[in-house]
Amino acid sequence: MAELTAFSSSGAEAITRTIELHEEIPTNLSQGELEDTFDIQRTAEAIEKGDYKRVALQFPDELLPHSVPIFKVLKAKIADGRELYVLADTSYGSCCVDEVAAQHVDADALVHYGHACMSQTSRLPVIYVLGKRPIDASHCAESFAETLTALQDASKYKTVVLKYDVSYAHAAGDVIAELKRRTPAMRILHTPVTLIQYPPSSEQQRTSHPLQIATDDAQPKPDGEGSQVGASPNDSVILYIGGESLTLTNLLLTHALYEVYSYDPTTRLCRAESGRTNKLLMRRYAVVQKARDADVIGILVGTLGVANYLPLIAHLRDIIKKAHKKSYTITVGKPNPAKLGNFLEIECFVLVACPENSMLDAKEFLRPVVTPYELEVALKPTQTWTGRYVLDFDQLLREHQAEPESTEATEDAEEEDLDQPVFSLITGKYRHAKRYGGGDEPTETNGTDSSAMILRNQEGALSKMEDSAAAQFLQSRTFRGLETRIGQDAPSILEQGRSGIARGYGDDHREQS
Repeated sequence: MAELTAFSSSGAEAITRTIELHEEIPTNLSQGELEDTFDIQRTAEAIEKGDYKRVALQFPDELLPHSVPIFKVLKAKIADGRELYVLADTSYGSCCVDEVAAQHVDADALVHYGHACMSQTSRLPVIYVLGKRPIDASHCAESFAETLTALQDASKYKTVVLKYDVSYAHAAGDVIAELKRRTPAMRILHTPVTLIQYPPSSEQQRTSHPLQIATDDAQPKPDGEGSQVGASPNDSVILYIGGESLTLTNLLLTHALYEVYSYDPTTRLCRAESGRTNKLLMRRYAVVQKARDADVIGILVGTLGVANYLPLIAHLRDIIKKAHKKSYTITVGKPNPAKLGNFLEIECFVLVACPENSMLDAKEFLRPVVTPYELEVALKPTQTWTGRYVLDFDQLLREHQAEPESTEATEDAEEEDLDQPVFSLITGKYRHAKRYGGGDEPTETNGTDSSAMILRNQEGALSKMEDSAAAQFLQSRTFRGLETRIGQDAPSILEQGRSGIARGYGDDHREQS
């Protein structure tokens, strides 16, 4: 039997596959341990204070065994008349708030358990229960101080920027206190984690916290007391607390100019991470060049809960259109090679998702998958990239709005020769790019060609949809679907079909005499 590829599967592997769950919380917790680990009291107080009537509890796969005990304990601590609903399988990444599933039960608030990307939501208030992974704060600060002291140019660093996996947010105060004791001459900056987040339309909406000077109890200073400060890569070093994860990868890409050190509380090791940054950026730069060669781009919707995802999609459509390329907007839930392999006419995908799910390992995918910022870089007329990297939706949109419309760039675009060949860094050759510049409105026509989608309205008049990349791809295929053969075959006799349901049709299981 021929070996099945990632794009052709019988489905048996999905049924027999064993799912490995990295369970770090034992299932046999006492009620006291359960309440402390999952912040039951704080959650109940937040529900009562917000007067939420229908609350969804969202769990990742590894915490599903705890969902029923948490439901029972939390239900006993809130007033009667408040309903709780458990959400298991998320529409997209488990780190994102699944507002779509919560709307199915008409929830007015959501409690998110486990690791979270902390992206701003668009509709519902969210109560985060991030977990409390164990960490030795003293050993963390001591290991970092020893690593920093061993550097030849350690004296130039005046500031420590503290970053951490959200599951260690509960110990931020202890870590900061230990760092202050072992590095008294250095300033410590960090961004506090908000445990309750409100949508932008709410009067209680959260304002984004910039880097702040950390006090001994890890609480932000009030406005006017130096709460908003900055960090420079020339005299600052980043300490990340957590294991190998997408959070660390994103940190390295977005802070490429900084020296980054990580401390893993599980292995109790502190090491330099900045050496991997160049390799990561080189890998992403290669993907950017593939996106630059693409003429048909698919906007892959990977979230429905992160705020401003709709304005970002509109922005992506606009810049793709200005580059004389074609875009299609699709949503497939959690993307995988088999799903995206169905869209062969699309030459590159841009994934609109939260920062932790924006970068996919494209080795298994047929087409490259880029982030919105990478697509912006790819569509620029000049091939320049300083290594700067942006994953935040809001920042991308703010920078786009702040850029003035260049008159010279507009004139150059109008005078651009669309037939001019383009040099590809991937193939090392010149290529003739397909140009899509016409409007999407159908125009009346008497003729057809291979690049148009033919439409017929209710009056029977023919029209042509210009610039249809899907129609071009269809014309190039050998098999184009079943032939209609209108007027070539005689009409068949009308027969009675089956009735009933799939479990048992009307003509099934007949009694045999």
